[in-house]
Amino acid sequence: MSTATLLLACFNPRMAPVVLLRLAEFFHSHGLGPLAKLFSMLNVFVFGIEVSPQVQIGGGLFLPHTVGTVLGAERIGDNCTIMQGVTLGTSEPDMGFTISERPVIGNHVLIGAGAKVIGRITIGDHAKIGANAVVLRDVPAFSLAVGVPANVVALKGSIDSGDATP
Repeated sequence: MSTATLLLACFNPRMAPVVLLRLAEFFHSHGLGPLAKLFSMLNVFVFGIEVSPQVQIGGGLFLPHTVGTVLGAERIGDNCTIMQGVTLGTSEPDMGFTISERPVIGNHVLIGAGAKVIGRITIGDHAKIGANAVVLRDVPAFSLAVGVPANVVALKGSIDSGDATP
């Protein structure tokens, strides 16, 4: 990959927010809080996505659209896709960043547009959260959760006709 291609990729609206959150994460991990906050705020102003530098984010995060997204989880696993308007956060106002109140998102999770994942819950690996779902309790691995409040409607292999991968 050439340097020009890499630079163009960094300005892609799907890649640039991830670059900014990685820079915020880097500066936070090296004790440079004000610089971390600068990159975090830049993400808010330019892309409409709020991500705390304290969130542990695995590799392969994909944000197809970012406007209105708030990522206040403890951890987001590898290869997750998070659509626009998603909120991952606490069930109570939290002026700091209380880890024990934050959701934990597994690996290879898809969270649909407008979904809300609220409180100290776990979303299992390979789970899918439907658009506009309000998730208030744990979602098992390989499952599909939809609705308000969200209910698990399918688990991998749970339908009689064979493998029901959600």
